[in-house]
Amino acid sequence: MRNIKLVLEYDGTNYHGWQSQLGSGMSTIQDTLEQALSALTHETIKTYSSGRTDAGVHALGHVANFKTESSIPPEAWAPALNHLLPKDIRVLISEEVPGDFHARFSALGKFYSYRILNRRAPSALYRGYSWHVDLRLNLNNMRLAAASFVGKHDFSAFRGSGCTAKTPVRTIRIVVIKKSGDFIEVGIEADAFLQYMARNIAGTLVEVGLGRFSPDEVKRMLTSRDRTTAGRTAPPQGLCLVKVYYPK
Repeated sequence: MRNIKLVLEYDGTNYHGWQSQLGSGMSTIQDTLEQALSALTHETIKTYSSGRTDAGVHALGHVANFKTESSIPPEAWAPALNHLLPKDIRVLISEEVPGDFHARFSALGKFYSYRILNRRAPSALYRGYSWHVDLRLNLNNMRLAAASFVGKHDFSAFRGSGCTAKTPVRTIRIVVIKKSGDFIEVGIEADAFLQYMARNIAGTLVEVGLGRFSPDEVKRMLTSRDRTTAGRTAPPQGLCLVKVYYPK
């Protein structure tokens, strides 16, 4: 049995997230990919993901792996799958990996980027790839608040109510906020993320930027471990999974 790793890019607009939701009637990235894999191999293929993405969230470097008895060469999976997949899902890299590789459990960390369009007028082109905030954001306050997230913390105040993670403790390695023209990018690298964690952090930082919270209040949110103390959940279309890190 061979183990194949895939790196995927996708536009999540038309999908109800990564994970298969049998019986829901909703299209997911996982279902769409597994259908294409089964068509190629004539096997029942189950994929293992680096993590779940929410409905409407995008990816530049989502990682998945699967086991197969097919003799298709490692590098041939990407073009073969791209021939079968819809145009909003693309396989960038396909390679054979050791049998014990698991897209989720072998991962050392992830990097997410959240994009905000900060201007008065909404965008015709980027409405599906950013959160439009029409009031000016205070970047200095956002950066001061972002520093509070760095390190090992209990992120209970920033997890979704349906999160099933065994522990709310995560380590954020870096939060970087950059501005380019009318766009503000919030980049977050962590060892792992809780459900809605990246979007809840982005939403809270925006509220700091709007003056609804002070930077110091973010520290109290973390120590409170209470979701009701933190800011809103940012909408999904601004979020993108950029990279998943693995041992070299």
